[in-house]
Amino acid sequence: MNEAIGTFEQIIGLEPQHGVLLRALRALALELHPGLVEVARPGDRAVSWGWGPKKMSEAYACALPYKYHVNLAFYQGANLGDLTRLLQGTGKAMRHLPLMQLEQLVDPAVRELLVAARIERRRALRLPA
Repeated sequence: MNEAIGTFEQIIGLEPQHGVLLRALRALALELHPGLVEVARPGDRAVSWGWGPKKMSEAYACALPYKYHVNLAFYQGANLGDLTRLLQGTGKAMRHLPLMQLEQLVDPAVRELLVAARIERRRALRLPA
């Protein structure tokens, strides 16, 4: 696993056809969590957002571009109580939501998942509200 830190633009460069979607997703993450810590890891093909640079403990979400979609993944997604059943995956903790269209980002459930993930990590890290 490559832990080299890169830039957001490098992540877009991996699948440039998703640039608009990735920028909109980033804007949504920043809107919901001003001051978030963003870390781009080109070796992991991901950009993560959270309370600090450690992806598995301080980050709560990441975007991973693929050829036909972008996964919005939640490191502790199994703990989020996904009432809308948008999240996919069966692992112990991580869950993801495949994004194929910009319009998916206006779904209130997507916003709610990002907020729930941020709150879950803040509480797990025992950070002040």
